[in-house]
Parts: sequence; C-alpha cells; structure tokens
Amino acid sequence: MNAMPVGIDIAKNVFQVHYVDQETGEIVNKPIKRGQFLEHFVNRARCRIGMEACSGAHHWARQLMQMGHEVKLMPAQFVKAFNIRNKSDAADAKAIWLAVQQPSKVVAVKTEMQQAVLMMHRQREQLVKFRTMQINGLRGMLAEFGEAMGKGRAAMAMEISVVLASVEERLPKVLIDSLREQWERIEKMDGEIAAIERRLREWKKEDKAVKMIGEIPGVGLLTATAAVAMIGDPKAFRSGREFAAWVGLVPRQTGSGGKVNLHGISKRGDQYLRKMLIHGAWVDQMKTRRPSNVVVVALANKMVRTIWAILAYERPYEKGYMNVKPA
Repeated sequence: MNAMPVGIDIAKNVFQVHYVDQETGEIVNKPIKRGQFLEHFVNRARCRIGMEACSGAHHWARQLMQMGHEVKLMPAQFVKAFNIRNKSDAADAKAIWLAVQQPSKVVAVKTEMQQAVLMMHRQREQLVKFRTMQINGLRGMLAEFGEAMGKGRAAMAMEISVVLASVEERLPKVLIDSLREQWERIEKMDGEIAAIERRLREWKKEDKAVKMIGEIPGVGLLTATAAVAMIGDPKAFRSGREFAAWVGLVPRQTGSGGKVNLHGISKRGDQYLRKMLIHGAWVDQMKTRRPSNVVVVALANKMVRTIWAILAYERPYEKGYMNVKPA
C-alpha cells in the first residue's frame, strides 16, 4: 500500500490535519493541539506528510522523519495555488494535502546545526543593518552642528574623537554624553558582529563541506557557511542549474507560440545567499567586454553551480577542472 498523503497546517498551538482514511474513505480535517501532535502519528503506518516550509517546519519534519514518515516541505507559493476557497486553517490543510500529491521541488529538511548557522547569519545581518542606522544617525546629528565626516564605518572611527572634542566646547554636556553613548553602542555592535563571525570561522574549521567550497575563488566565510546551511541536502537538486534557479540567479522566461524571451534574473529564492554570491563574484576577466552587472551575475551563477557540484559529488575544488561527458 502506498504511503497515505497527509496535509498539515502548522501553527503555534493548534495544528490542522487533513487526510482521507485509506481503510474507511473518511475525510478527516481536524485540529490537533501541539502537545498531542506527535502522538497522533507515532503508531501510524508510514505517511507522506506535506507541510509549508515556514517557521517550525524543519523541527517537526525531523521529528516525523524519525518515526519513519516521509516528509515533504513545500514553498508557500506552490501551496497557495491549491487553495480554492477563503483562507482558513481547514482550507490550508486541504490545499497542502492536494499539493503534497503533486510533483514539485521540495525544500530540503535542514539539520539543527544548519538552522543554528542560519540563525547566526540572521543575527549578524540585523546587527549590520542597525549599526548602519546608528552610524548614519550620528553623522546626521553632528552635521547639524557643522561637523561633516566621511562615509563609512572606517571613516567615522578615524574622525569621531576629534569631532566630539571639537563640539564639546560649544554644546551642552547632556548632548555630548548622548552622542558618546551612541558611538559606544556602535562599538559594542562591532564586537557582537565580530563574535558571530568568529563562531562561523570555528564551524568552518569543523565542517568538511564548508572548507571545500571555501576554496572556490570569490567564496568567503559568509558565503560558504550560508550556502552549506541553506542548501540542506545538495542531492535534493538534480543539477547545479537547478540550484542556481532556486537561488534566483537564472533568467526569467516568458513567451508563447514557441518563442522564448529571456529577461533579467528571477530574484526568486533566498535573497541573502544571492547577495553574498553576487558580492563575492570576481569580474576582472570579462569586465571590459560586457556590462559589469551582467558579468557579476554570470560569475555568481558559475559560483553557485560549482558549490552544488562540490557538495553533491563530495570532491574538493580543482582550478581549471573540465567536465568531459562521454560521447
């Protein structure tokens, strides 16, 4: 007997489950409390369980897989096409049940370590954004009093002590203290960002996959750790091109009547990983022949395909390697 398809709409406290009982033909669509969720599946025959790849999905997927069930995590955009009624928990669970029975690209279930690394990347990204806001705010406030500083974190670090000393003679002490406290917050965030990067470096030393793709030109610490954590199981992708499409580094296609039109990159998939790859792309060889943006995206595409090949085939990076297919 084939594994029974089950659709689950997960939530914080109450999960909605939809399936058709294979013995009685009964349509089951009912809520299950969080504490009773795993108990509901522990003694059941192997099921093919579908869930949206949202918050908490990877945790529950790991738990269900340990029980022997097959779990298929799907993008919310794919599931949305199967919801033909007004949105509700019951309707969402049925839509997931319909979607899990269709052929589609699944989201690989991540390990706890992979999720932990991704969370460190998210923490770092938030700190960088907040630090930029604080730097711009401090620069703007000092400009109100005629003090202009160069752009960037390094320029401010070089000039801030002189600037604060200059305005200290003519501004109230309470304002000077506030400005100094803001600069101290910026320095504190510098330390927090550096600490996260140090932890990522420690993981790089321990993880074979991160070390291997770290040898690719243009792939640094952040790109290597983010790529390994986000890809999950590399064999979930059939090719490097499929992984590049998942990241959003292939052209968007439209057309009809047999004519295909290629546009800019689709920008689907994970924006953070795509940003890391594009920032790491090197452009010296082709820069004089094509527009710089085209070159950067082309090389980022090449990098992501190389990352997939190294992880999927578990072989080290070789400069100048040529894949020769037999005739």
